[in-house]
Amino acid sequence: MFMGEYRHAIDAKGRIILPADFRQELGVSFIITKGLDKCLFLYGQQAWEEMAAKLRALPLAKAEARAIVRFFFAGARTMECDKQGRFLVPANLRNYAGIALKEDVILTGADNRIEVWSKNQWNEYTGEVEPDVTSIAASLSELGIL
Repeated sequence: MFMGEYRHAIDAKGRIILPADFRQELGVSFIITKGLDKCLFLYGQQAWEEMAAKLRALPLAKAEARAIVRFFFAGARTMECDKQGRFLVPANLRNYAGIALKEDVILTGADNRIEVWSKNQWNEYTGEVEPDVTSIAASLSELGIL
């Protein structure tokens, strides 16, 4: 399970340091892809296989199913960290998430995945969501989460 929030800078070559806690849990290679809300998702191999199986099970005849499969698979890449614990974020994924070179990024644990956010996108997102978290929790109460 991935938990926590970390701030790191992306370097001039597009590399980000993956926190040691996250590296240990992810394993040697992992998957990076476009995520929801303009962030990037990092999955360990097993979590990615589980996600991919769910996507494969969607009905091909539905346009929404084809769209979501394309969204996740088209941007997906297998990555590895270098000896310094850095991984390269491909340019197309940096562009999607609004991550500029030499700027801060936020890495957050989100249970079975890690999310990578531009600092500005993260601040905007949390500024919108945090004031409403109580009403969000109430609206999800029928799911038995809280």
